[in-house]
Amino acid sequence: MIGPPGAGKTMLARRLPTILPALTLNEALETTAVHSLAGLLPPGRSARPTIPSAMRASSAAAPLRGRVKSVWPRAGVLFLDVLPEFRRHVLEVLRQPLEDGVVCLSRAAVSLSYPARFMLAAAMNPCPCGWRGDPTRECHCNPLAIERYLGRISGPLLDRIDIHLAVPAVAWQDLAVKSEPEEPSSAIRDRVEQARAIQRERFQGRPSVRANAHMTARDIRHHCRLQPDAESLLRTAMSRLALSARAYHRVLKIARTIADLAGAGELEPAHVAEAIQYRALDRR
Repeated sequence: MIGPPGAGKTMLARRLPTILPALTLNEALETTAVHSLAGLLPPGRSARPTIPSAMRASSAAAPLRGRVKSVWPRAGVLFLDVLPEFRRHVLEVLRQPLEDGVVCLSRAAVSLSYPARFMLAAAMNPCPCGWRGDPTRECHCNPLAIERYLGRISGPLLDRIDIHLAVPAVAWQDLAVKSEPEEPSSAIRDRVEQARAIQRERFQGRPSVRANAHMTARDIRHHCRLQPDAESLLRTAMSRLALSARAYHRVLKIARTIADLAGAGELEPAHVAEAIQYRALDRR
């Protein structure tokens, strides 16, 4: 999420667990085992996804562990606030678990591998001062400083992040004027559950593929069939935005999920167009 300070990026990230679907039996067993090993499981209870927030630490293993002096696994939603302020080598260690769902930690005496199929949520400002593009504040950052700031996040890491979402500042009128109650998280979770039910049926017999995000290239060719207009739209976007093959596959996975939420079979132009709009940092 990219936006000025106070736009609500952290608040949105903390709402993520409220709309996540219930864990399947295998997911619950795996998550409970990880939490139990880390000593984070209350007696007599099973684990639910959590949202740990990593500090801007100097150690490359810091986002992957739960304690400072000992290596402990964590599971859930990993939230990294002010993403470019993390040291680059710290961020680069996230590339393997984001791609493979496994994290390997090596120490002098032992090398361990843990399941790490987590959801990464991150927030950042659009420039060092934070006010670039804000209608009420003036940005004093020069173009070189802005490019250097955004360049702290490598292209390979950005490729592995499915959605780049612009979060504009909230207008005063929206804060002050009383309106009808917004849609509750429970209603949104119901839609997520319905989409996940479609995906469970789609990937029956594939224990390694639990959701659209886990699809392989072969799965994408089979399940992400495009209508002719949608295929033309994606071809144009690939050319103009110079998207990589990995970003191309992520656009298709997001479009497939958007279609599942709408109850559609084939990928229509509207699904692909919305997925392309979620690649804000590819258009910078």
